[in-house]
Order: sequence, then structure tokens, then C-alpha cells
Amino acid sequence: MRTTAACFGLMLTAGLAAVAPGTARAEEPVLRPAIDGPWWQVTGNPDLGEWTSDAQQPVDFGVWQAADGTWQLWSCIRKTKVGGNTRLFHRWEGRRLTETGWKPMGVAMTADEKLGESPGGLQAPHVIVIDDVYHMFYGDWRNICLATSRDGKQFERFAGKDGRPQLFGDDRPDEWVNARDPMVLSVGETFHCYYTAFPERKGAVYCRTSKDLRKWSEPITVAFGGQAGTNPYSAECPHVVFRHEWYYLFRTQRYGQDAQTSVYRSKDPLDFGIDHDRHFLGRLPVAAPEIVRHEGRDYIAALLPSLAGIQIARLKWEAVPTD
Repeated sequence: MRTTAACFGLMLTAGLAAVAPGTARAEEPVLRPAIDGPWWQVTGNPDLGEWTSDAQQPVDFGVWQAADGTWQLWSCIRKTKVGGNTRLFHRWEGRRLTETGWKPMGVAMTADEKLGESPGGLQAPHVIVIDDVYHMFYGDWRNICLATSRDGKQFERFAGKDGRPQLFGDDRPDEWVNARDPMVLSVGETFHCYYTAFPERKGAVYCRTSKDLRKWSEPITVAFGGQAGTNPYSAECPHVVFRHEWYYLFRTQRYGQDAQTSVYRSKDPLDFGIDHDRHFLGRLPVAAPEIVRHEGRDYIAALLPSLAGIQIARLKWEAVPTD
């Protein structure tokens, strides 16, 4: 099975407020991610026609390269007039990852109540390519769902149990459990789906694993508490990448002008710290970051501080000073 990661804010410089974790050998440099150069804006706040609202904001998103080589970006637009939980997906297309002003392509998906999706509840699309099929994971407010595509542009919902796209979720009566923000990483022959939720109003990063993307394990808490806190929004937009023989978790606490994402580093993709900061590496002043590797280098995409669009920059890995 061949898997390709296809998913990946305007500040002049952005580096981590570094904290060197104690898990590395003395002779091994501790590498941290850092913004490498200026940002370029790729999307703005789109025209949604009858659903356009003065309050709308493009938030959690996914970026990938379609089969024809174009770049695709789908974002959850919140506070629209679509009803329910106010969210829908809008799509943009770019010829190159490094160009500005990608072309708006219109509303890409709205919630389908007939399939059990919460009205206006679509959240955080994320795409990976498996055996030449594009797999989009997304939230419907309570569940993590799946849609697929052959070209990376037109997606159809997966027909799973009872013909519905939900892979797993949380049936507890508290509507604010809100399982959302999925991203999937292949670790050997096992798929790891990271996501967030906040049962009892406490935000954490969870992971479920699967061999076939159909049957999923029970949730494992992989990050909770510590310096990032335990409020409902302390573990948003979890994004995990494997670099330099380590797993790095990006975990967002705040959006907007005071954006904050905490970064963790671990040898174990299922342990980034529960009520401790031994894996904590530092912070980036960005929100909802996603990382993509293209032509041998890493890029980072994140929300604009104004929450009026999305921007991209190059990403580098630098050694944390030892003194």
C-alpha cells in the first residue's frame, strides 16, 4: 500500500520560544521547526453567495496537490449563513505552491443531514493519498468522516455503515464533545488518526489507529494539559509529522492576532505528554498549521492573524542552542 502525505501566518519572523526536551542523547542535536522567510497569502475571505456573512472566517483547512499537478485548498468557513453550526467547505486552486492569490472555486461541500451529518457542522478537511486514491478526513461536529476522490478535486462521501461516511465518533450526550480536526499519518502499516475533542470541557489530542481505514481502535489520549492548558480549545488542530527520526506534534491554543501553537517532539507517536511537558519543544505564533513536503523541502500553511485568509511560508529545522 503506497501512502503519500498530501496535507500540510503575516509576521516578518517567527521562531520557537525554545525549551530543549530532556529525551535526546547529549551528542544528538535537538531540532526545532522555524519559519524560514516571508509569508505569502494564498486565499482570502470568499464570496459564498446567499450564505455570505459579514462575520464569516476561513479557519481549519487542508492543502494537497491534485492529480493534474494543481494545488488544492479546502477551508472550513465558519459563521456563515448556511444554518446550524454555520460551517461549510470552500475550495481554492493554485498552479504552484509558491504563488499568491489562488483562484476561488466556490463552495465545495455542505453538511448532508440525510447521512447523519450535523447541520452546518463540517470541520477541518485533511487529505492523504493512498494507492492513487485521495482520502479526505473531516469532522461533522460529532464524528470523523471520510470522502474519496480519484482526481483530488471532486470528492464523494465514503459509503460505510448504513451507507454513511462516519468512521467513528462520540455518542455521549454532551454535544460539546465535538470530535473534530482529524489528520492521518501512516506509521509503518498502521494509520494513526489524530483529532481533538473536549469532553467535560477539557481539550485533549486523541488518536485512533487502523490497518484498513475501516475498523478503528478505541481512542488513546496522546497529549493533554501541561503548559498548553486544559480548556476546551487547548488542543486544537493537532498535526503530526515524522522528521529527523522524531515525531513532532503541532497543537494550537489560540487563533487571531495572539495566535499560539505548541510544538512537541517524541519517539512515540502515541505519547506527547499527559499532564507534563517533558516532550514540549516550544511555541510558534501561528494557528492551525499544516506541514507539506514538496520537492525536497518543507512548507507551513497557517491562518492569517486577521482570520481573513490563509498564508504559506517555508519551514526549516534548526538546532536548539545548548547554552
